[in-house]
Amino acid sequence: MSMDTDTTPGPKAAGFFTEFPEDGVAVVIGGSGGIGAVVCKRLAQCGCDIALTYRSNAGKAREVAASLEALGAQTDTQALNLTDPEAVKRYYSLVAERFGRIHTLIVSTGADIRMDYLFNIGVDEWRDTIINDSVGFFNAVKLVLPHMRAGGGGSIMALSSAAMVRHSPMDILSTGPKGSIESVVRAVAREEGRYQIRANSVGLGAMDTGLMDRVWGHLSEETAKAMRHGTPLGRIGTADEAADAIVFLASNRSAYTTGQRLVLDGGFST
Repeated sequence: MSMDTDTTPGPKAAGFFTEFPEDGVAVVIGGSGGIGAVVCKRLAQCGCDIALTYRSNAGKAREVAASLEALGAQTDTQALNLTDPEAVKRYYSLVAERFGRIHTLIVSTGADIRMDYLFNIGVDEWRDTIINDSVGFFNAVKLVLPHMRAGGGGSIMALSSAAMVRHSPMDILSTGPKGSIESVVRAVAREEGRYQIRANSVGLGAMDTGLMDRVWGHLSEETAKAMRHGTPLGRIGTADEAADAIVFLASNRSAYTTGQRLVLDGGFST
């Protein structure tokens, strides 16, 4: 998916009221991905400065950063392996040193999974998925908390799955790690609320971007058609729709919302 070419200045550039703190930075883990890139754009349009990470696609990350700077945002772009806690700790320290505080963390990553029945999933494949997705998310959240506490609070957003509500066959490599991710979200909501730190998730259904591009490749045309027809709205979601929901929950417009999962699936799980 290519980045939208709209370069309309964000509120900070135009001097408008913003829905995020005017100081500090929003960190987007996986900001070079299909959904992550649009999330970054929405944040820039809200007046945020943005620190985005990528795992391997440096060229796409630089492209995203350039588009954000055209919107008036200051950016920082770094490669980051979430499974290395020391690397994550160093990264947050460098970001906080440059921008002053971390007011928002959005984790827009996931393991590169395939769809198959549990019967066919190997033990090593399961272990790798848990390490990349669950352990990586834990590191990202656990190690940002001291910075958010020091900054007077913050907002954490996770990408989850609508299949946590209605399980789909062959989706265990996606939903398995998401169970632990949502547990971390609820733990932060209950335990860190006294420090004005919120945590929420968006449970995504079938989308037209990101990791779903590869997931669709594992499905037969008949199965993909059935998924669309099984959705009350009769279509799959877009990266723009996902980003709008994610940024809304991350923003001050959701200041009294924490520990929640917003399901974005066109009604599939209803």
